[in-house]
Amino acid sequence: MLLEERPRPRVVREHRNAGWFAVGAVCFGAFMGQLDASIVTLTFPALQSEFAAPLAAVQWVSLAYLLSLVGLLAAVGRIADAAGRKLTYVYGFGVFTAASIACGLAPGLGWLIAFRVLQAVGAAMLQANSVALVVTSVPAARRRAALGVQAAAQALGLALGPAVGGLLVNTAGWRWVFLVNVPVGVLGLIAGRLLLPRTRERTPLGRFDGAGVALLATSTTAVLLALSGLSGLPLPVPLLVAVAVLAAGGFVWREARASSPVVRLSVLQPRAVSLGLVGAMCGYLVLFGPLTLLPQIGGARGSTGLMLTALPAGFAVAALAADRVLPPAFTTRARSVLGAAVAVGGCLALLGASGPWTGVSLFVAGLGLGLFIPANNASIMGAVPDRMSATGGGLVNMARGLGTALGVALVTLCLHFGGSALALGVLAAAGVLAGVTGALVRGTAR
Repeated sequence: MLLEERPRPRVVREHRNAGWFAVGAVCFGAFMGQLDASIVTLTFPALQSEFAAPLAAVQWVSLAYLLSLVGLLAAVGRIADAAGRKLTYVYGFGVFTAASIACGLAPGLGWLIAFRVLQAVGAAMLQANSVALVVTSVPAARRRAALGVQAAAQALGLALGPAVGGLLVNTAGWRWVFLVNVPVGVLGLIAGRLLLPRTRERTPLGRFDGAGVALLATSTTAVLLALSGLSGLPLPVPLLVAVAVLAAGGFVWREARASSPVVRLSVLQPRAVSLGLVGAMCGYLVLFGPLTLLPQIGGARGSTGLMLTALPAGFAVAALAADRVLPPAFTTRARSVLGAAVAVGGCLALLGASGPWTGVSLFVAGLGLGLFIPANNASIMGAVPDRMSATGGGLVNMARGLGTALGVALVTLCLHFGGSALALGVLAAAGVLAGVTGALVRGTAR
């Protein structure tokens, strides 16, 4: 019974808005995941002080979580396609909530990083399924709108994270930044059980590709450890770069020959998928970079948190209003290019902004990202077969996790070498690359 997907109550299953109820349930996970992602960066100054550790070490409270996500998402997506997306999603809430309690009670920095890895296991069970549950719960014509609602829930979590994080760190303490996840997790468990549909079409798992998972995790970990070494930690950077290159090459070789690979390379063949994943990585790099940058410049004061809310607030406005404001003839490709261009403009405006203009610039960048990211995700998922939707969703979220991790690591590296201007220049360059990937994808769905 514990490994079976239970049906929704009949009153929910037969309701004309049953699909949107499922989208609402997914929004709990989207909200909690992004609340956690944006709130944690506000703890960095407090953790640096309490544990007498440099930023290059404290950043691993985020990086360990994000690396675990990157390594697990594709594999968990495959498992969910075979075992059931609802089952995996609901258990993910349980793991994430229990790990959040453990993080809040962690006795030291090492323990906190370890519990964040456990928290990432639960997050992978949620995120690998989120996009798949959305696109399989609503008609194809409503997918972009449903993904926009999910993106808005993510943006709400992002928006509340900095404000709530700044308030909690300066009043109750950094531990409550993790404990705040608990009530949302309980609500998510209930909503998932009652509102999510059972999986109707499954893909056999076959032989699990443990070697592929290990090679992917090794490559991504080595890359970010190398960046931490460049940022000041005493690590052998050339050796780490060599390990990253060898592991990445080994991963591609393995996936091309494995009978049941973590990532089916055929899924990446459509340009909308391969370029779209690069665009997704760049988009989330731009989204999370400022969340690391501004607390280091202004501290974790409440004013810094409130200023940072302008970025996800703009994201939410664009994600919710795009379908109502833009004409129907405005294609997914056009939305991607325009959104990336606006985000780049917002990042460049931050170079000379101060006071309220910083908030305005962040809002503009958020508007662009709120237009780009849902359109880019819709383009990717439109090119992935329905029977592989959880695998495709896992790839989207893997790109998001890698982009988020790079946003933290590259901002830390830029602060170590050149300061905030260099960091903003890197974020703007990532936005330009996102726009280029959107422009190169032709024939995507409207």
